[in-house]
Amino acid sequence: MISGVVLAAGSATRFGATKQLVSYRGKPLAQHAIDTLASAGVDEIVVVTGHEAAAVEVALRLPPQGRFVRNPDHATGQASSLAAALHDLSEESEGAVILLADQPGVTDAEVRALIDAFEAARSRVVRIAYTDGPGPALLSREVYAEAGHLHGDVGARALMASHPEWVEEVDVPFRAPFDVDAPEDLADR
Repeated sequence: MISGVVLAAGSATRFGATKQLVSYRGKPLAQHAIDTLASAGVDEIVVVTGHEAAAVEVALRLPPQGRFVRNPDHATGQASSLAAALHDLSEESEGAVILLADQPGVTDAEVRALIDAFEAARSRVVRIAYTDGPGPALLSREVYAEAGHLHGDVGARALMASHPEWVEEVDVPFRAPFDVDAPEDLADR
């Protein structure tokens, strides 16, 4: 079983509003990550909410295999949201694709590439390598416990930095999709 995680709990202080709810191409920003995971065919989807959780949950549409997990510690950083998701995954989960709610350009093809690489080699971590840097990752069950003990606003990056030998990269021939950190990041897109 392959799980999908959407980290959508942040307070978006740099953005100045609850960016998970900002409309982009006709739907809330966080909905793009959910739809990408569903389209890629993951077996379960866990969406971690925190800041304005009730409003975010009402605005998002989950597929049948999706559910929300609230992170009461979301203000401590991304690592607590990752831990909340990993602790809530099915006992049958073999690996989890981790997507951010503010990177709507990640495609189902990239998610499938992560899953295919994981299923072929069973690496502890599989990460997309764009031409200009790293992208989304799939964490294997083997690293859930360690990833669940990270702290701060680092997510799985700290885990990969401390164990580069665990990381298998999947090269893609294009630049990383844009992140939404400020309202102007959505202009003309």
